[in-house]
Amino acid sequence: MPPRRKKRIDPALFELPVERIKAGLYSDVYLNRSRDALRASGRSARVTWQVSAKRDGWLGGIDEAVALLKLCSDDFAALDVQALYEGDRIEAWDTVLLVEGEYVDFAHLETLILGTIARRTRVCTNVRLLVDAARPKPIYFFGARSDHALLQPGDGLSAHVGGAASVSTDAQGLFTGKKGVGTIPHALIAAHGGDTVAAALAMAAILPADVPLIVLVDYENDSVATSVAVARALEGRLWGVRLDTSELMVDKSVASQMGTFPPTGVNTALVWNVRNALDAEGFGDVKIVASGGFNVSRIRHFEEEGVPVDAYGMGASVLDGRWDFTADVVRLDGQPQAKAGRELRPNGRMEKVK
Repeated sequence: MPPRRKKRIDPALFELPVERIKAGLYSDVYLNRSRDALRASGRSARVTWQVSAKRDGWLGGIDEAVALLKLCSDDFAALDVQALYEGDRIEAWDTVLLVEGEYVDFAHLETLILGTIARRTRVCTNVRLLVDAARPKPIYFFGARSDHALLQPGDGLSAHVGGAASVSTDAQGLFTGKKGVGTIPHALIAAHGGDTVAAALAMAAILPADVPLIVLVDYENDSVATSVAVARALEGRLWGVRLDTSELMVDKSVASQMGTFPPTGVNTALVWNVRNALDAEGFGDVKIVASGGFNVSRIRHFEEEGVPVDAYGMGASVLDGRWDFTADVVRLDGQPQAKAGRELRPNGRMEKVK
């Protein structure tokens, strides 16, 4: 049986501001002027336009790029488009998108296409690296508060493709059907006078039974005592506790152990202290989620040390780094035509976009 074909996301779901994009509002102005110049001179320029990666990673945003071409080019039916798929592994200088047609029909989309796949590839690749470091433990994507809200749907798709187990907003799950999940925020604890147990009980009263209840336990900087108190109050309902001690704080349970390791934030000793305390009270089924400044190297350290973390919450580190792409005309009217150092680089893994 041949492998099942991959499906692309319906372009309409991206809710692109089509008319503004067609008008060139989001395009580098020199691209708009180039289009105007070709139109004014009546010059035909049938080109092969190639988008290439500058760095290894896992491709994101390609369906959104295809949507830009389908909805915002002057005449998509006149274009021949080939592309890779969401989540495809890419190496530096791999071609990820190839467009053949009259340049004036899509010149204004270069800025948007490059920016889209650069952004989404960054999210997809970072999440995939984190997932690989934590495997088989899940990664929760809490990156919504680290960037503009309107970026959430595409970022959520890229995080999902990268392997994230969950997202924190419903908008991040628009393209995958996931619903936002999360923990009790510090603000709710503050609203209950600093009483984490009271806040947890209030959340439990309104949370559907099938939604995991996870409670932040660092509000009083005493994660061990708070974890045990919450577990007692919510026995049978509590799914897990989340450790989120600030990188500038030392948890009360760790103070007596200081001297042989960095004691601030969520460290290995703190996790063990919470795990041992929960187990001693008979709450071995309560999970521990670690968050707060985690990255690939820190997760690897925790895993190599066998620290009893059940899941990791990831925020701003998912947006670290740059995954740039370049777009170049590499043929004109079927003949090689490119700036020095660029040439057509066929990629047999691409498929024709219909």
